[in-house]
Amino acid sequence: MKKSGSVLGGMLLITGSCVGAGMLALPILTGIAGFFPSFVMFFLAWLFMTTTALLLIEVNSWFDGPVNLISMVKHTLGPIGKIICWFLYLFLFYALLVAYMSLSGNHTASFSSHAFALSLPDWAGTLFFVILFGWVVYLGTKPVDLLNRGLMVGKIIAYVCLVVLGMQYIHPKLLEYAEPKYAVLALPVLIISFGFHNMIPSLTEYMNGDIKRVKKAIILGSVFTFFIYIIWVVITLGVLPVRGSRGILASYINDIDAAQALMKFLGSSYVGYFAQTLAFFAILTSFLAQTLSIVHFLRDGFKLPRKEREHIGLCVLALLPPLVFSVAYPQIFFKALNFAGGICAVVLFGILPALMVWKGRYVKKMEKPKLVIGGKPVLVLILLFASFIFFYQLTSMFGFSIFPHP
Repeated sequence: MKKSGSVLGGMLLITGSCVGAGMLALPILTGIAGFFPSFVMFFLAWLFMTTTALLLIEVNSWFDGPVNLISMVKHTLGPIGKIICWFLYLFLFYALLVAYMSLSGNHTASFSSHAFALSLPDWAGTLFFVILFGWVVYLGTKPVDLLNRGLMVGKIIAYVCLVVLGMQYIHPKLLEYAEPKYAVLALPVLIISFGFHNMIPSLTEYMNGDIKRVKKAIILGSVFTFFIYIIWVVITLGVLPVRGSRGILASYINDIDAAQALMKFLGSSYVGYFAQTLAFFAILTSFLAQTLSIVHFLRDGFKLPRKEREHIGLCVLALLPPLVFSVAYPQIFFKALNFAGGICAVVLFGILPALMVWKGRYVKKMEKPKLVIGGKPVLVLILLFASFIFFYQLTSMFGFSIFPHP
Protein backbone atom coordinates (compact mmCIF):
# COMPACT_ATOMS: atom_id res chain seq x y z
CA MET A 1 0.00 0.00 0.00
CA LYS A 2 1.22 3.51 -0.79
CA LYS A 3 2.53 5.26 2.30
CA SER A 4 0.30 8.09 3.45
CA GLY A 5 1.67 11.62 3.72
CA SER A 6 2.96 13.04 6.99
CA VAL A 7 0.72 14.78 9.51
CA LEU A 8 3.27 17.61 9.69
CA GLY A 9 3.11 18.04 5.91
CA GLY A 10 -0.68 18.10 6.00
CA MET A 11 -0.67 20.57 8.87
CA LEU A 12 1.62 22.93 6.95
CA LEU A 13 -0.58 22.63 3.84
CA ILE A 14 -3.55 23.76 5.94
CA THR A 15 -1.64 26.66 7.50
CA GLY A 16 -0.16 27.70 4.16
CA SER A 17 -3.57 27.82 2.50
CA CYS A 18 -4.98 29.96 5.34
CA VAL A 19 -2.24 32.48 6.04
CA GLY A 20 -2.37 34.96 3.20
CA ALA A 21 -3.62 38.42 2.33
CA GLY A 22 -6.74 37.99 4.48
CA MET A 23 -4.62 38.29 7.62
CA LEU A 24 -3.82 41.89 6.64
CA ALA A 25 -7.45 42.82 7.34
CA LEU A 26 -7.76 41.04 10.69
CA PRO A 27 -6.04 43.56 12.99
CA ILE A 28 -8.03 46.47 11.58
CA LEU A 29 -11.44 44.78 11.80
CA THR A 30 -10.77 43.19 15.19
CA GLY A 31 -9.08 46.32 16.52
CA ILE A 32 -12.28 48.33 16.28
CA ALA A 33 -13.82 46.05 18.92
CA GLY A 34 -10.59 45.56 20.88
CA PHE A 35 -8.45 42.50 21.48
CA PHE A 36 -10.43 40.64 24.14
CA PRO A 37 -13.93 40.91 22.53
CA SER A 38 -12.35 39.90 19.21
CA PHE A 39 -10.56 36.94 20.81
CA VAL A 40 -14.01 35.44 21.45
CA MET A 41 -14.86 35.91 17.75
CA PHE A 42 -11.52 34.34 16.79
CA PHE A 43 -12.31 31.28 18.87
CA LEU A 44 -15.87 30.96 17.53
CA ALA A 45 -14.70 31.29 13.90
CA TRP A 46 -11.90 28.76 14.46
CA LEU A 47 -14.26 26.28 16.16
CA PHE A 48 -16.93 26.70 13.47
CA MET A 49 -14.54 26.29 10.53
CA THR A 50 -12.62 23.39 12.06
CA THR A 51 -15.87 21.58 12.84
CA THR A 52 -17.25 22.07 9.31
CA ALA A 53 -13.90 20.87 7.90
CA LEU A 54 -14.30 17.64 9.88
CA LEU A 55 -17.82 17.33 8.47
CA LEU A 56 -16.36 17.59 4.96
CA ILE A 57 -13.86 14.83 5.73
CA GLU A 58 -16.80 12.65 6.80
CA VAL A 59 -18.56 13.35 3.50
CA ASN A 60 -15.33 12.73 1.59
CA SER A 61 -15.02 9.30 3.24
CA TRP A 62 -18.29 8.21 1.61
CA PHE A 63 -16.63 8.19 -1.84
CA ASP A 64 -14.12 5.83 -3.38
CA GLY A 65 -11.18 7.78 -4.78
CA PRO A 66 -10.54 11.52 -5.15
CA VAL A 67 -13.59 13.80 -5.29
CA ASN A 68 -14.01 17.58 -5.19
CA LEU A 69 -16.54 19.67 -3.26
CA ILE A 70 -18.84 20.18 -6.25
CA SER A 71 -19.06 16.43 -6.83
CA MET A 72 -19.79 15.85 -3.13
CA VAL A 73 -22.62 18.39 -3.25
CA LYS A 74 -24.03 16.93 -6.47
CA HIS A 75 -24.17 13.37 -5.09
CA THR A 76 -25.70 14.38 -1.74
CA LEU A 77 -27.81 17.49 -2.39
CA GLY A 78 -28.64 16.97 -6.06
CA PRO A 79 -28.30 19.16 -9.19
CA ILE A 80 -29.67 22.32 -7.53
CA GLY A 81 -27.04 22.04 -4.81
CA LYS A 82 -24.39 21.58 -7.49
CA ILE A 83 -25.48 24.75 -9.32
CA ILE A 84 -25.46 26.76 -6.08
CA CYS A 85 -22.02 25.39 -5.22
CA TRP A 86 -20.67 26.14 -8.69
CA PHE A 87 -21.79 29.79 -8.64
CA LEU A 88 -20.66 30.39 -5.07
CA TYR A 89 -17.23 28.97 -5.86
CA LEU A 90 -16.95 31.33 -8.83
CA PHE A 91 -18.08 34.33 -6.77
CA LEU A 92 -15.67 33.37 -3.98
CA PHE A 93 -12.68 33.27 -6.34
CA TYR A 94 -13.63 36.56 -7.99
CA ALA A 95 -14.33 38.34 -4.68
CA LEU A 96 -10.95 37.28 -3.31
CA LEU A 97 -9.17 38.40 -6.47
CA VAL A 98 -10.91 41.78 -6.30
CA ALA A 99 -9.68 42.15 -2.71
CA TYR A 100 -6.11 41.15 -3.54
CA MET A 101 -5.95 43.33 -6.65
CA SER A 102 -7.25 46.40 -4.81
CA LEU A 103 -4.62 45.83 -2.13
CA SER A 104 -1.86 45.19 -4.66
CA GLY A 105 -2.32 48.66 -6.16
CA ASN A 106 -1.58 50.39 -2.86
CA HIS A 107 1.45 48.25 -2.08
CA THR A 108 2.93 48.31 -5.59
CA ALA A 109 2.58 52.10 -5.73
CA SER A 110 4.14 52.41 -2.26
CA PHE A 111 7.06 50.12 -3.22
CA SER A 112 7.64 52.08 -6.43
CA SER A 113 7.71 55.33 -4.47
CA HIS A 114 10.18 54.08 -1.82
CA ALA A 115 12.45 52.00 -4.06
CA PHE A 116 12.57 54.07 -7.26
CA ALA A 117 11.15 57.47 -6.20
CA LEU A 118 8.54 56.85 -8.91
CA SER A 119 5.03 58.01 -8.10
CA LEU A 120 2.34 55.70 -9.49
CA PRO A 121 -1.43 55.94 -9.06
CA ASP A 122 -2.96 52.92 -7.35
CA TRP A 123 -4.69 51.76 -10.54
CA ALA A 124 -1.35 51.66 -12.37
CA GLY A 125 0.13 49.64 -9.52
CA THR A 126 -2.73 47.16 -9.76
CA LEU A 127 -2.39 46.90 -13.55
CA PHE A 128 1.38 46.31 -13.37
CA PHE A 129 0.93 43.69 -10.62
CA VAL A 130 -1.80 41.79 -12.50
CA ILE A 131 0.00 41.80 -15.87
CA LEU A 132 3.33 40.67 -14.37
CA PHE A 133 2.07 37.91 -12.11
CA GLY A 134 -0.86 36.97 -14.35
CA TRP A 135 1.80 36.13 -16.93
CA VAL A 136 3.44 33.80 -14.38
CA VAL A 137 0.09 32.01 -13.95
CA TYR A 138 -0.19 31.68 -17.75
CA LEU A 139 3.20 29.91 -17.80
CA GLY A 140 1.63 27.04 -15.84
CA THR A 141 1.44 25.30 -12.48
CA LYS A 142 5.17 24.47 -12.21
CA PRO A 143 6.45 28.08 -12.46
CA VAL A 144 3.75 29.17 -9.99
CA ASP A 145 4.79 26.38 -7.61
CA LEU A 146 8.49 27.31 -7.81
CA LEU A 147 7.80 31.02 -7.26
CA ASN A 148 5.38 30.24 -4.46
CA ARG A 149 8.00 28.21 -2.56
CA GLY A 150 10.38 31.17 -2.52
CA LEU A 151 7.57 33.52 -1.50
CA MET A 152 6.57 31.22 1.35
CA VAL A 153 10.14 31.29 2.70
CA GLY A 154 10.13 35.08 2.43
CA LYS A 155 6.74 35.27 4.16
CA ILE A 156 7.94 33.15 7.08
CA ILE A 157 11.15 35.21 7.51
CA ALA A 158 9.24 38.52 7.33
CA TYR A 159 6.67 37.28 9.87
CA VAL A 160 9.31 36.07 12.35
CA CYS A 161 11.30 39.33 12.05
CA LEU A 162 8.11 41.36 12.46
CA VAL A 163 7.16 39.46 15.62
CA VAL A 164 10.63 39.67 17.18
CA LEU A 165 11.17 43.37 16.40
CA GLY A 166 7.56 44.42 16.92
CA MET A 167 7.41 43.30 20.55
CA GLN A 168 9.45 46.32 21.67
CA TYR A 169 6.79 48.69 20.32
CA ILE A 170 3.83 47.08 22.12
CA HIS A 171 1.97 49.20 24.68
CA PRO A 172 -0.06 46.76 26.82
CA LYS A 173 -2.53 49.51 27.69
CA LEU A 174 -3.72 49.57 24.06
CA LEU A 175 -4.72 45.89 24.34
CA GLU A 176 -7.12 46.75 27.19
CA TYR A 177 -9.37 48.80 24.86
CA ALA A 178 -12.77 47.11 24.39
CA GLU A 179 -15.91 47.96 22.42
CA PRO A 180 -17.82 44.63 22.40
CA LYS A 181 -20.67 46.08 20.32
CA TYR A 182 -18.35 45.99 17.26
CA ALA A 183 -17.14 42.41 17.81
CA VAL A 184 -19.34 40.86 15.11
CA LEU A 185 -17.79 43.16 12.49
CA ALA A 186 -14.78 40.84 12.03
CA LEU A 187 -16.70 37.55 11.74
CA PRO A 188 -17.02 37.37 7.92
CA VAL A 189 -13.28 38.00 7.42
CA LEU A 190 -12.42 35.56 10.21
CA ILE A 191 -14.45 32.92 8.36
CA ILE A 192 -12.52 33.40 5.12
CA SER A 193 -9.23 33.54 7.07
CA PHE A 194 -9.83 29.98 8.30
CA GLY A 195 -11.07 28.83 4.89
CA PHE A 196 -8.89 25.85 3.97
CA HIS A 197 -11.80 23.54 3.09
CA ASN A 198 -11.04 23.42 -0.64
CA MET A 199 -7.78 21.65 0.36
CA ILE A 200 -9.58 18.71 2.02
CA PRO A 201 -9.95 16.46 -1.07
CA SER A 202 -6.26 17.02 -1.93
CA LEU A 203 -5.25 16.45 1.70
CA THR A 204 -7.26 13.21 1.85
CA GLU A 205 -5.58 11.98 -1.33
CA TYR A 206 -2.16 13.08 0.00
CA MET A 207 -2.73 10.94 3.11
CA ASN A 208 -4.00 7.99 1.08
CA GLY A 209 -7.49 8.17 2.59
CA ASP A 210 -6.26 7.79 6.18
CA ILE A 211 -9.11 9.71 7.85
CA LYS A 212 -7.58 9.73 11.34
CA ARG A 213 -4.40 11.35 10.08
CA VAL A 214 -6.35 13.84 7.96
CA LYS A 215 -8.38 14.79 11.05
CA LYS A 216 -5.21 15.26 13.11
CA ALA A 217 -3.58 17.38 10.38
CA ILE A 218 -6.64 19.63 10.13
CA ILE A 219 -6.93 20.18 13.88
CA LEU A 220 -3.20 20.85 14.31
CA GLY A 221 -3.04 23.03 11.19
CA SER A 222 -6.02 25.14 12.23
CA VAL A 223 -4.65 25.55 15.78
CA PHE A 224 -1.26 26.61 14.39
CA THR A 225 -3.02 29.12 12.12
CA PHE A 226 -5.02 30.41 15.11
CA PHE A 227 -1.84 31.21 17.05
CA ILE A 228 -0.14 32.83 14.04
CA TYR A 229 -3.12 35.16 13.69
CA ILE A 230 -3.36 35.92 17.41
CA ILE A 231 0.34 36.87 17.68
CA TRP A 232 0.02 39.10 14.58
CA VAL A 233 -3.08 40.80 16.01
CA VAL A 234 -1.49 41.30 19.46
CA ILE A 235 1.51 43.06 17.91
CA THR A 236 -0.60 45.26 15.62
CA LEU A 237 -3.18 46.22 18.25
CA GLY A 238 -0.44 46.75 20.80
CA VAL A 239 1.24 49.26 18.48
CA LEU A 240 -1.62 51.08 16.75
CA PRO A 241 -4.01 53.32 18.69
CA VAL A 242 -7.69 53.00 17.84
CA ARG A 243 -8.27 56.70 17.26
CA GLY A 244 -6.22 59.35 15.51
CA SER A 245 -5.36 60.09 11.89
CA ARG A 246 -3.09 57.02 11.67
CA GLY A 247 -5.08 54.78 13.99
CA ILE A 248 -7.17 51.67 13.45
CA LEU A 249 -10.50 53.42 12.91
CA ALA A 250 -9.03 55.79 10.30
CA SER A 251 -7.41 52.82 8.56
CA TYR A 252 -10.78 51.05 8.38
CA ILE A 253 -12.53 54.11 6.96
CA ASN A 254 -9.78 54.68 4.36
CA ASP A 255 -9.45 50.98 3.39
CA ILE A 256 -5.87 50.74 4.69
CA ASP A 257 -4.65 47.28 5.70
CA ALA A 258 -2.67 46.52 8.86
CA ALA A 259 0.75 46.47 7.18
CA GLN A 260 0.25 49.89 5.63
CA ALA A 261 -1.14 51.20 8.92
CA LEU A 262 1.99 50.04 10.79
CA MET A 263 4.22 51.58 8.13
CA LYS A 264 2.42 54.92 8.34
CA PHE A 265 2.35 54.96 12.14
CA LEU A 266 5.95 53.85 12.80
CA GLY A 267 7.53 55.57 9.81
CA SER A 268 10.89 54.29 8.60
CA SER A 269 11.34 51.56 11.20
CA TYR A 270 12.38 47.99 10.52
CA VAL A 271 8.98 46.86 11.83
CA GLY A 272 7.26 48.96 9.18
CA TYR A 273 9.46 47.56 6.42
CA PHE A 274 8.98 43.96 7.53
CA ALA A 275 5.22 44.55 7.76
CA GLN A 276 5.26 45.87 4.18
CA THR A 277 7.37 42.88 3.06
CA LEU A 278 5.02 40.43 4.78
CA ALA A 279 2.08 42.14 3.09
CA PHE A 280 3.68 41.86 -0.36
CA PHE A 281 4.42 38.14 0.05
CA ALA A 282 0.96 37.50 1.53
CA ILE A 283 -0.81 39.31 -1.33
CA LEU A 284 1.27 37.62 -4.01
CA THR A 285 0.96 34.05 -2.64
CA SER A 286 -2.79 34.52 -2.27
CA PHE A 287 -3.11 36.05 -5.74
CA LEU A 288 -1.16 33.23 -7.41
CA ALA A 289 -3.10 30.50 -5.59
CA GLN A 290 -6.54 31.98 -6.28
CA THR A 291 -5.81 32.86 -9.91
CA LEU A 292 -4.49 29.37 -10.64
CA SER A 293 -7.51 27.88 -8.85
CA ILE A 294 -10.03 29.87 -10.87
CA VAL A 295 -8.21 29.08 -14.16
CA HIS A 296 -8.36 25.35 -13.33
CA PHE A 297 -11.98 25.71 -12.18
CA LEU A 298 -12.94 27.33 -15.49
CA ARG A 299 -10.94 24.74 -17.47
CA ASP A 300 -12.85 21.92 -15.78
CA GLY A 301 -16.15 23.77 -16.27
CA PHE A 302 -15.52 24.22 -20.00
CA LYS A 303 -14.08 20.68 -20.32
CA LEU A 304 -10.86 21.93 -21.92
CA PRO A 305 -7.74 19.73 -22.09
CA ARG A 306 -4.80 20.26 -19.75
CA LYS A 307 -1.72 21.88 -21.30
CA GLU A 308 1.77 22.73 -20.08
CA ARG A 309 0.81 26.38 -20.26
CA GLU A 310 -2.59 27.61 -19.23
CA HIS A 311 -5.20 28.66 -21.82
CA ILE A 312 -4.69 32.38 -22.47
CA GLY A 313 -8.45 32.91 -22.82
CA LEU A 314 -9.08 31.38 -19.39
CA CYS A 315 -6.40 33.60 -17.84
CA VAL A 316 -8.10 36.66 -19.31
CA LEU A 317 -11.50 35.42 -18.12
CA ALA A 318 -10.08 34.83 -14.65
CA LEU A 319 -8.32 38.18 -14.31
CA LEU A 320 -10.19 40.77 -16.37
CA PRO A 321 -13.51 41.00 -14.43
CA PRO A 322 -11.88 41.46 -10.98
CA LEU A 323 -9.28 43.81 -12.49
CA VAL A 324 -11.98 46.09 -13.92
CA PHE A 325 -13.88 46.00 -10.63
CA SER A 326 -10.85 46.72 -8.44
CA VAL A 327 -9.73 49.64 -10.64
CA ALA A 328 -13.25 51.10 -10.79
CA TYR A 329 -13.70 50.74 -7.00
CA PRO A 330 -10.19 50.93 -5.51
CA GLN A 331 -11.25 51.16 -1.85
CA ILE A 332 -13.00 47.82 -1.77
CA PHE A 333 -10.55 45.55 0.10
CA PHE A 334 -12.58 45.12 3.29
CA LYS A 335 -15.92 44.95 1.45
CA ALA A 336 -14.69 42.28 -0.96
CA LEU A 337 -13.29 40.15 1.87
CA ASN A 338 -16.52 40.53 3.85
CA PHE A 339 -18.54 39.38 0.84
CA ALA A 340 -16.18 36.44 0.26
CA GLY A 341 -16.40 35.32 3.90
CA GLY A 342 -19.90 36.31 4.96
CA ILE A 343 -21.73 35.18 1.81
CA CYS A 344 -19.68 32.71 -0.26
CA ALA A 345 -17.45 30.90 2.25
CA VAL A 346 -20.07 30.63 4.99
CA VAL A 347 -22.44 28.83 2.60
CA LEU A 348 -19.79 26.72 0.82
CA PHE A 349 -17.82 25.74 3.91
CA GLY A 350 -20.54 26.02 6.59
CA ILE A 351 -24.10 25.45 5.45
CA LEU A 352 -23.42 22.92 2.66
CA PRO A 353 -21.21 20.57 4.74
CA ALA A 354 -23.82 20.50 7.53
CA LEU A 355 -26.63 19.76 5.03
CA MET A 356 -24.58 17.05 3.30
CA VAL A 357 -23.81 15.29 6.59
CA TRP A 358 -27.47 15.55 7.65
CA LYS A 359 -28.56 13.98 4.36
CA GLY A 360 -25.91 11.27 4.52
CA ARG A 361 -26.39 10.33 8.17
CA TYR A 362 -30.15 10.60 8.58
CA VAL A 363 -31.60 10.14 5.07
CA LYS A 364 -29.12 7.89 3.24
CA LYS A 365 -28.05 6.13 6.48
CA MET A 366 -24.33 6.13 5.68
CA GLU A 367 -22.43 3.80 8.02
CA LYS A 368 -19.05 5.54 7.91
CA PRO A 369 -17.50 6.83 11.20
CA LYS A 370 -18.89 10.14 12.49
CA LEU A 371 -16.08 12.66 12.93
CA VAL A 372 -18.15 15.29 14.77
CA ILE A 373 -20.07 14.25 17.88
CA GLY A 374 -23.34 15.76 19.03
CA GLY A 375 -25.69 14.47 16.35
CA LYS A 376 -28.52 16.65 15.06
CA PRO A 377 -28.22 19.39 17.76
CA VAL A 378 -24.63 20.18 16.68
CA LEU A 379 -25.62 20.28 13.01
CA VAL A 380 -28.49 22.63 13.86
CA LEU A 381 -26.11 24.89 15.80
CA ILE A 382 -23.75 25.00 12.83
CA LEU A 383 -26.59 25.90 10.47
CA LEU A 384 -27.87 28.61 12.84
CA PHE A 385 -24.41 30.15 13.31
CA ALA A 386 -23.73 30.08 9.55
CA SER A 387 -27.15 31.60 8.82
CA PHE A 388 -26.50 34.35 11.38
CA ILE A 389 -23.23 35.34 9.65
CA PHE A 390 -24.88 35.15 6.22
CA PHE A 391 -27.79 37.42 7.16
CA TYR A 392 -25.52 39.77 9.12
CA GLN A 393 -23.37 40.26 6.02
CA LEU A 394 -26.38 40.48 3.72
CA THR A 395 -28.03 43.20 5.82
CA SER A 396 -24.70 45.06 6.17
CA MET A 397 -24.33 45.15 2.39
CA PHE A 398 -27.74 46.81 2.09
CA GLY A 399 -27.06 49.23 4.93
CA PHE A 400 -29.57 48.12 7.56
CA SER A 401 -27.58 45.84 9.86
CA ILE A 402 -29.02 45.40 13.34
CA PHE A 403 -25.46 45.56 14.73
CA PRO A 404 -23.67 48.91 15.05
CA HIS A 405 -20.97 49.93 12.58
CA PRO A 406 -18.20 52.41 13.35
